[in-house]
Amino acid sequence: MDFLRPTTWEEALAAKADRPDAVPIQGGTDVMVEINMDVRRPAALLDLNQVAELREWAMVSGLCRVGAAVPYARIIEELGGPLPGLAQAARTVGSPQIRNRGSVGGNLGAASPAGDSHPPLLAAGAVVEAESRERGVRMIPADEFYLGVKRSALEPDELIRAVHVRPATGPQYFSKVGTRNAMVIAVCSFAIALHPEERRVGTGIGSAAPTPRRALEAEELLARELDWSAPLDPALTRRFGELCARAAAPIDDVRGTAAYRVHAIGVLARRTLTWAWNDHLGRRAA
Repeated sequence: MDFLRPTTWEEALAAKADRPDAVPIQGGTDVMVEINMDVRRPAALLDLNQVAELREWAMVSGLCRVGAAVPYARIIEELGGPLPGLAQAARTVGSPQIRNRGSVGGNLGAASPAGDSHPPLLAAGAVVEAESRERGVRMIPADEFYLGVKRSALEPDELIRAVHVRPATGPQYFSKVGTRNAMVIAVCSFAIALHPEERRVGTGIGSAAPTPRRALEAEELLARELDWSAPLDPALTRRFGELCARAAAPIDDVRGTAAYRVHAIGVLARRTLTWAWNDHLGRRAA
């Protein structure tokens, strides 16, 4: 196994162009587990730890641009205001050690349906910034990024540079079901983001389909029927949960059955909508 260690972004792009079979590694929270378990044996590893710019975030043209290697711990500490849904999801990731090493860029690169950052990115309408040496920068909307189980829209010579997310204009929530309370892969998860200025609600479903996905019918229902100045209609909340559950397409596995996941997505959808709506009304009254 070859080990490539660029020190700049330009060197990283060149290495990936010359060795498209090289697997990027930063925190190693996914890749090293697979290597240690002999699930994969890549021909080369592309170590991105020396590329400092990947560990930075900034506000750019009204968007929060989060470098691919910004660890979950910093997202929790520094981005809970502009990106509350993503920060909530980050708090559920692994242990403190994992949160100090793991990153949204690594989650995106692995493209696991159970990745905790995917639902809030979908709900918030995030865009993935990818780049290759030959073709330059490509901006990929999150809902076009996931193609299948652990398959993404990245080309073999591309690397994830950052993710762009509009700061929250309304409440955001993330909720997750696991087989225990900590250090657990999601049985299923759900994220919601209210966009009051657009009279729109974004959703994200995790670990309940071949890819992370939005509940589009549920979003359309709320866009048509929500009264943004009134309490939630219980019947509308129930219908929203039903449509979110319908959007799921899970499997049975060691963590849970398909039927349980469908049921749980409906429950999580109703709960997160209620929490977010109560916050929304509270802000209006303040």
